[in-house]
Amino acid sequence: MKEFAELITQLDQSNKTKDKLASLLHFFEQAPARDKVWAIALFSHRRPKRQISTRQLRDWCLELAQIPGWLFEESYQTVGDLAETIALLLPIPTKKSTHSLSEWIQALSELQDKEEEDKRHFILDSWMKLNRQERFVFNKIITGGFRIGVSQNLISQALASYLNREKADIAYALMGNWDPGTVGFEQLFDQTEQEKDRSKPYPFFLAHPLEKEPHALGSPKEWQVEWKWDGIRGQLIKREGELFLWSRGEELVNEKFPELMDLGKSLPDGVVLDGEILAFKAGSPLPFNLLQTRIGRKNVSKNIRSTAPVSFLAYDLLEYQYLDYRGHPLNKRRAELERLVAHHPHPHLEISDPISANNWEELAAIRQDSRSHFAEGLMLKKLNSTYQSGRKRGDWWKWKIDPLTIDGVMIYAQKGHGRRADLYSDYTFAVWDGDQLVPFAKAYSGLTDAEMREVDQFVKKNTRERFGPVRTVKAELVFEIAFEGIQESPRHKSGIALRFPRILRWRKDKSKEQANTLSDLKDLLKLYGG
Repeated sequence: MKEFAELITQLDQSNKTKDKLASLLHFFEQAPARDKVWAIALFSHRRPKRQISTRQLRDWCLELAQIPGWLFEESYQTVGDLAETIALLLPIPTKKSTHSLSEWIQALSELQDKEEEDKRHFILDSWMKLNRQERFVFNKIITGGFRIGVSQNLISQALASYLNREKADIAYALMGNWDPGTVGFEQLFDQTEQEKDRSKPYPFFLAHPLEKEPHALGSPKEWQVEWKWDGIRGQLIKREGELFLWSRGEELVNEKFPELMDLGKSLPDGVVLDGEILAFKAGSPLPFNLLQTRIGRKNVSKNIRSTAPVSFLAYDLLEYQYLDYRGHPLNKRRAELERLVAHHPHPHLEISDPISANNWEELAAIRQDSRSHFAEGLMLKKLNSTYQSGRKRGDWWKWKIDPLTIDGVMIYAQKGHGRRADLYSDYTFAVWDGDQLVPFAKAYSGLTDAEMREVDQFVKKNTRERFGPVRTVKAELVFEIAFEGIQESPRHKSGIALRFPRILRWRKDKSKEQANTLSDLKDLLKLYGG
């Protein structure tokens, strides 16, 4: 546990990829095999089943630290993270432990059928054996949510260096539904073992934003151009008579889209399709907000299936007749995909049609019409490109339309997480409705570190009220908020919800009176809302 806690601290304190890679490599070189597996699992959001509630953690911390509840709440509001708050409040440990990360996780899992008093005794005893760093990690394992800026790509890179393997092979090994409680480290990367998992998806190939003029890419004839669909990226897998639907977030989503499961009767075995899950009806995509009504639901009712129908829009073929097609050029994969869909039609299986144009100017004009197609712009894919792993420059680009923007006044602030735990970095913004400010969006990205520190000082000096960790601040600072889409929402006070809001810039040149109005937002809704 000590080594893993030190790793977490090193990763959280550094912004440099080189330093993070060095820390990960050092950990993998010296950690026991079971700890390596659990570290990979925790970084890829495969957490052990939760056995302790936050209420229990809070109550037992009060008991051990011998502090009143109001002091705990004040501390929590200041720190902003439950696991860290408890680690800071607990008394100095009086015992020691040599348990490894995997041994602690095993001990936590064995609490499942224990009485509350047994759980209490275990947690109190454990806290008194761990130092502050270890307590923080221990608490995080219980509560979940490591937010330390370690991507799957970074983990794959470190493991590739440690194992002297190709990063693409490592990324593939880490995909799928493996169980850190049962799989061994060597088994995790054993190609023979991987082939036994018929549900296993491939690592997704991700595009880079196009930040230069498209003319620099050469002739458009060398590129396959498609709409950048606004849905849920997924892989549809048919192997040995079973169908599996994975999201890009590595979640098996079969139950959320039951109508797509019927594709298993249509598709042949040994097929993996890359594409987009879209709200779709009568040959056309529907607004993303309809798809959102299905996300997070345990049961998809007939009414939801009727009002928010879905289809799988395929745009690449990764496996065919059990053969890995990723090494073939895109034009060959595309031709085979078109034949496959033509020979195995299904009401919920579509294909993403390429867009034809004579030059980049024509494509630029088509791109401006993206929102009317419920798309985010264009995808540019080199016709001779292989299907790679992760985000690579050169072969796939996303040429997105410019975001919509609105100027809002900051009215609430809250401390962030991880590296930002000591800064007010999460903000709520409002627009004018008459002489009242109405909240319409939250955002926490887009400012530089220096700007964030400046805003933090403003919040501390201009706090009006406190509601738990949230501060009401003097309405003065104006920010330009960028977003990808807009829709009606009865759940929001403004009646409007934004898609992917973020801070574009701090408008120091504007007074609060010059911020936009709710009427301005409603005008955007009429033009671009779904």
